[in-house]
Parts: sequence; structure tokens; C-alpha cells
Amino acid sequence: MRVITGKARGVQLKTPEGLLTRPTADRVKEALFSVINFDIPGARVLDLFGGTGQLGIEALSRGAESAVFVDAREDACKLIRENLKRTKLEKESRVVRCDYLEYLRHCREQYHIIFLDPPYAEVFLESALKCITEIDILQSNGIIVTERPLGKDLPLELEGYTRSKDYKYGKTLIAIYRKV
Repeated sequence: MRVITGKARGVQLKTPEGLLTRPTADRVKEALFSVINFDIPGARVLDLFGGTGQLGIEALSRGAESAVFVDAREDACKLIRENLKRTKLEKESRVVRCDYLEYLRHCREQYHIIFLDPPYAEVFLESALKCITEIDILQSNGIIVTERPLGKDLPLELEGYTRSKDYKYGKTLIAIYRKV
């Protein structure tokens, strides 16, 4: 797993041992970032299910202003900090150890891009989408990037948002919600 482009291009990111974290495959990440490339410069990013930090780190490398990484597990937060240090992107970032819903309920910041790539077997994705639309932490014209497995449905419509088509990469689906 590596940073694809930008100021940290080519830096290898550490991955966790075991199966608790499922990093996004490089080819999926590359395709995803080609879709949202013009939304990144100057953006404030929330990587809500941080894992390794690779999505937020890629955004920072490509010119995002800042990124907040949230994960409930201490080992994941440690790994994110390590990857931020490897890429020299610590100054533009903050790592928060917290449950995703707790973070959202207390969030007072607004973001341009929110990455949602939670564990596939859980209902975290649906819960996070619902909460984000209720608390209004996304800037006007901002985007929510979702990653999910084939067979997992998401709402075609969320009030105040438009949804992209599904982008399919192997067994992974990406959908983007844009706030109108």
C-alpha cells in the first residue's frame, strides 16, 4: 500500500496485522481519487473510519488543507500516526480515538470531503450517512465518499444530496453523495 501521487508520492504505508482493518486496494484508491481529484485542493477532510489513514493521507498528499482521522481502536490510531509521520503530513492532521457516532454527535467542524470506508459486515455506513445528513457537518457542494461491498445497498436519495452512479471495482462499490 502506497501514496499514489502528490507531495508524499511513493511512500509505502504500514498496514496492520490481522483482519480487523481492511485497507482499500491501491487500484480502487487510484480510481476513487481520479473521480474526486478536483474536489481535493484546499479541502478539509474527515476520514471517519481511519484504519490505516490511507484515504485521508492520499487527500493530504494531493493538496487537502487538513484531515481529521477518527478510529475507535488504539492500534489503528497508532498506525495512522505512524503513517502520517512516514509521509511527513502530521502538521496538517489530527488523529482522534473515538467511536464514529460519538465523534459525529459532538462535531462542531465542517468538512469539504468525508470518507466513509467502515468494516463491511456492520451497519456503520448506513448509520454514519444518516447522522451526517442530520447534523449538517458537510460544506455546501461538499462530498461524502462511500466504499462498500457488492450486494450492500445504500439510499439512492438523501434529502439535500445528489448521488453519483456506483463505481464498481472488483467486489467493491464506490458511491459519492454531493451536498446541494
